[in-house]
Amino acid sequence: MSDFRIDTKCVQAGYRPGNGEPRQVPIIQSTTFKYDTSEDMGKLFDLEASGYFYTRLQNPTNDFVAAKIADMEGGTAAMLTSSGQAANFFAIFCLCENGGHFVCSSSIYGGTFNLFAVTLPKMGIEVTFVSPDATEEELNAAFKPNTKAVFGETIANPALTVLDIELFAKVAHAHGVPLIMDNTFATPVHCRPIEWGCDIVTHSTTKYMDGHGVGVGGVIVDSGKFDWMAHADKFPGLCTPDDSYHGITYAEKFGKEGAFITKCTAQLMRDLGCIQSPQNAFYLNLGLESLHVRMARHAANGQAVAEFLKARPEVETVTYSGLPTDKYYERAKKYLPKGGCGVVSFELKGGRPAAEAFMKGLKLIAIETHVADARSCCLNPATSTHRQLTDEQLRDAGIPAGLIRLSCGLEDPQDLIDDLTQAFANM
Repeated sequence: MSDFRIDTKCVQAGYRPGNGEPRQVPIIQSTTFKYDTSEDMGKLFDLEASGYFYTRLQNPTNDFVAAKIADMEGGTAAMLTSSGQAANFFAIFCLCENGGHFVCSSSIYGGTFNLFAVTLPKMGIEVTFVSPDATEEELNAAFKPNTKAVFGETIANPALTVLDIELFAKVAHAHGVPLIMDNTFATPVHCRPIEWGCDIVTHSTTKYMDGHGVGVGGVIVDSGKFDWMAHADKFPGLCTPDDSYHGITYAEKFGKEGAFITKCTAQLMRDLGCIQSPQNAFYLNLGLESLHVRMARHAANGQAVAEFLKARPEVETVTYSGLPTDKYYERAKKYLPKGGCGVVSFELKGGRPAAEAFMKGLKLIAIETHVADARSCCLNPATSTHRQLTDEQLRDAGIPAGLIRLSCGLEDPQDLIDDLTQAFANM
């Protein structure tokens, strides 16, 4: 479906039924698959044939949905995972083995920050955090001889910084490594990072792609453009024989278009098992079919609420790239011409106590750890998703203690504004 526009891909990409086949993506709720001979199954284990033998590695339902997302992002291959955290872990771990290093924007989701700053070092993988607004010189200074990748978020959660994808891609490629972008908040409807030089895209599909809070999941999409063999010394896991698959060299056998996802599937998913269930993949596909319609409403509601908050005396600052006064307004016009998302971050005067009092007064907007949902919700990151960070780390990530992350859903925007108004009155 590469010739079709994104709206059509949301509805029809990935699964194209044949004559007399189910119109909707079928749920293949089976752990195993039957074969007539051991030779047939052996070809699958040797990666000499395509097919299915155990859902921990691959499942037809999952592959249909992964193919849709790959098409939407403009990639060549994709793999569903059990969560967005799993997707980001696999994307880094596929490239960075013990002794590896990667460069990362400091303005990322708190759970991802903790994964990179605390857990991965225990596995011998080092990270250097840089400002999302780093200059080319500052980015270059962060690289080391063992650097394997660069990571960032298109629209950061919850700081809402908009990354300069072209700059980060330029520097990554100058050092012979890929750029990995978490595109959860923008979605391919509002930004396709691959078109700006990104090599690998991840998502927490739990958010806008699902859109209804019914299934946790993640996805990794490979652009199929990074030349692994041109930098073979940096990526032995892709460019040298894998003894667990009879000496297959992924980059040679599957090329630029398939090496990365094949290794993620055949090796990492095989060993770590962070698979998305076929049932959740089915739910995800239902969400994808309306993603292009929902994102327009989310962005419109986000814009209306941001403009309202900007005029409130109780509010210290509002962060939303659609505001002309926002630091990332011009950059967002380049990378997000259709609008950003429905998430607005704002800091209340009075810090954490003011934030707590404000949220207690909300009636329509729910306090949840979730975000990017059909129903509006909010939270105070310093006491929830980012509570593992120190005050210094919070400041570095652009998340003051009094910050509220508000995710505008699909409700009437005036009802959201009315709820915010009465919550301010009860502070």
